[in-house]
Amino acid sequence: MLARFCSSTTVSALHALRGNRVFLFGQLQRCLSTQTDGEVRIASILREKFPLASSLKVRDISGGCGAMYEIHIESSEFKGKKTVQQHQLVNQALKDEIQGMHGLRIFTEVPNQ
Repeated sequence: MLARFCSSTTVSALHALRGNRVFLFGQLQRCLSTQTDGEVRIASILREKFPLASSLKVRDISGGCGAMYEIHIESSEFKGKKTVQQHQLVNQALKDEIQGMHGLRIFTEVPNQ
């Protein structure tokens, strides 16, 4: 019936969307919620390990399943350290959490003084 009103490309797209409705619902739910449990847990660990952090953002970029996170952290504790050393500190802080992840993106900065 859709074929009468829509192109075959549109019909295919609608069928694909219908098949992915759970995924789409998850994305919508993710947009409406504040933070996932994993984001809260990781942020808590990082706040404890980096008490001087002036900025910390943790985001689940796996669609809410906790397989991949993106972390932005700004801390004076990184001062004088190379980027790789800063990332090693974050990895060390999250060593137990990382075992259950597929990936982790880390962005570190030293605050402007």
